[in-house]
Amino acid sequence: MINIDWSAVGSIGTALAVLVAAWQVRKNTQQAKTDFEDDLSREYRELARSIPVKAHLGQELEDDEFEEAYPSLYRYIDLSNEQVFLRMNGRISKATWRNWADGIKSNLHRPAFADAWKRVKKGASGSFDELRSLEQSGFSDDPHKWVPLRKRVWHC
Repeated sequence: MINIDWSAVGSIGTALAVLVAAWQVRKNTQQAKTDFEDDLSREYRELARSIPVKAHLGQELEDDEFEEAYPSLYRYIDLSNEQVFLRMNGRISKATWRNWADGIKSNLHRPAFADAWKRVKKGASGSFDELRSLEQSGFSDDPHKWVPLRKRVWHC
């Protein structure tokens, strides 16, 4: 007759249940982050529709076109700053961040976006620090690394 150690079986079952629960929590967290990133991408697309196509194509805007587009360009800059802040705090995945950073860099080098960014920097000293820091890094830094490791580990 086989002697079964039910205590050991129970311990193994409990360990497996803990592993499955941890895996589910991790998957749910990843899904929530993906949903959050998708919402921000949707916000960007809606905002991009309010910016003249000429600006997206890198063409100069006439003065009156620029003034009309400026509120939308400002909102784009504000959204970009928020994206940097969110990556800094670990709310955005590294893969998504790389795509967004490339897009921010590309847009801010287009004339209308660059002109709006110059105006914002001049008129909003002490604001938009995250985007300013990203620009100073040549758009190459990962803002998440600006936060000390001990804080990243503690808050994740």
